[in-house]
Amino acid sequence: MSGAPELEPVRKTALEFWLAGQAGARSVAVIDEGRLGGGAISLNLAVTLEIDGGPLSGRHACVLRTGSASGVSASLGKVEEAAVLRAVFAAGATVPQPLFVGADPAMLGAPFYIMRRASGIAAGFRIVKSEEPQRALARELGRQLGLIHRVRPGAKGLGFLALPEPAAALQATADFRRWAGRHAASDPVLAYGLRWLERNAPPPGDLVLCHRDYRTGNYMVDDAIGGGRLTAVIDWEFAGWSDPMEDLGWFCAACWRFGRNDREAGGIADRADLYAGYEETAGRRVDPKAVAYWEAAACMRWAVIAIQQADRHLSGTEPSLELALTGRMLPDIEMDLLRHLDGVGASL
Repeated sequence: MSGAPELEPVRKTALEFWLAGQAGARSVAVIDEGRLGGGAISLNLAVTLEIDGGPLSGRHACVLRTGSASGVSASLGKVEEAAVLRAVFAAGATVPQPLFVGADPAMLGAPFYIMRRASGIAAGFRIVKSEEPQRALARELGRQLGLIHRVRPGAKGLGFLALPEPAAALQATADFRRWAGRHAASDPVLAYGLRWLERNAPPPGDLVLCHRDYRTGNYMVDDAIGGGRLTAVIDWEFAGWSDPMEDLGWFCAACWRFGRNDREAGGIADRADLYAGYEETAGRRVDPKAVAYWEAAACMRWAVIAIQQADRHLSGTEPSLELALTGRMLPDIEMDLLRHLDGVGASL
């Protein structure tokens, strides 16, 4: 947390007036506590709401989440992201409760929503430092993913999410190719990976609400080094309908283990713990072959995101050292992809 206020006084006053109406309160005071760490795609501000009157009267630690200057392909708008968060909260998943949604960009410069603030840390490089595998945490993350995957097409409030065509895997590969632009043909590793994904796509199956960024770094725990207790699954800007094995593949992909390749489930434990928790709540069995496919897709997707993040910096749209450094990760991501394809067998 930076500690420096981010809300301009005029916008802060407008926000307080709007919140009072939304909360049915006599007044609302917004205490701006500064920007929270992380969030290359979204801007997260720590705020405390002091609500006088109405059903939410009291003091509430919250996060105001809005868009950054530019995003990447497939990221949801904040109004849509809040609708997804509301759906998974209703499904019983451990996520921050969304409280208020501001669709008018005139108020803060972009649409936003305010959710309750969860305790703990999310920094992946710290979470994986536990001396012993965090088996209970991995199992709980599996259970949570199973709850999330109970949300199916047709769920209330999620009609804006498009169904993949003709199948989740082929839709994803077509998206990767389009987002990569000229790199899809000029970069030999990306060209090879895209062809592999097309030729090895699993057949169409169940569609569920996927987080699509379910990984270490996007959940919060209250005691990382001592075997953390999950407090919230966060960062829902990529959510959409897909094959349920996509989220498992993303969680287990080498690029999200933070160097702990001895613990294949997000750098925290063995994937068997994650899978066991998932099967407890999801109502389906894990398909290891499909997970392996989606691990390859995870490397490809992360590579494309790295390219897009670098372009945001290089184009001058959003000069940022963080975005530039993300772009420099591309060779490492491509090496992870090649190692994975070598392990599963490259059937070209």
